[in-house]
Amino acid sequence: MKLTPIDRGFYLRSVVEVAKDLLGKVLVRELDREVLAGLIVEVEAYDGEDDFASHARFGRTERNAIMYDTCGCAYVYLAYGKNLLLNVTAEPPGKPAAVLIRAVEPILGLEQMKKMRGVSRIAELTNGPGRVTQAFGITLSHHGKDLTKGEELYIAHSVERRSFVVKSSPRIGVSAGLDRMWRFYIANSMFVSRRRA
Repeated sequence: MKLTPIDRGFYLRSVVEVAKDLLGKVLVRELDREVLAGLIVEVEAYDGEDDFASHARFGRTERNAIMYDTCGCAYVYLAYGKNLLLNVTAEPPGKPAAVLIRAVEPILGLEQMKKMRGVSRIAELTNGPGRVTQAFGITLSHHGKDLTKGEELYIAHSVERRSFVVKSSPRIGVSAGLDRMWRFYIANSMFVSRRRA
């Protein structure tokens, strides 16, 4: 199954708009001879140096440099020394912005995801950003990968038409920027990481 990757133009917009529009798109990982895929159901937007919850708040560093460069690339980092998190960069070069992929609904490769995660309950496979990277076998080696090329890791258009309601809330796990309702999720999805008003 080969899904069509989203082109770079999609990511050249406001990071908030990109974040909303990523809901319902498909995260794809080609692993050996198997394809793992999941419908994106929860994201968070991080925008520029004036966003105090963003990694860019202190300016360009070796760690966040990818946020300043080409959009549509993977920004993978280790959070709290424990979980790898996957983000996709957005907006034109020079404007540091990224969308965190918080949760997906598994649609292909469930048995492989269960092995990677070491769990049997489908609802626990990918309902959190650290669980997504673990289930999909995403590592620091994917940092900087171009997600528009449709190779080992990419985000694709969905092949099914599904209507859903999008809700928003403050971002999770940050102490700054709580006035920004930049966590977006598909209402009533059992795979959303936390149900928060």
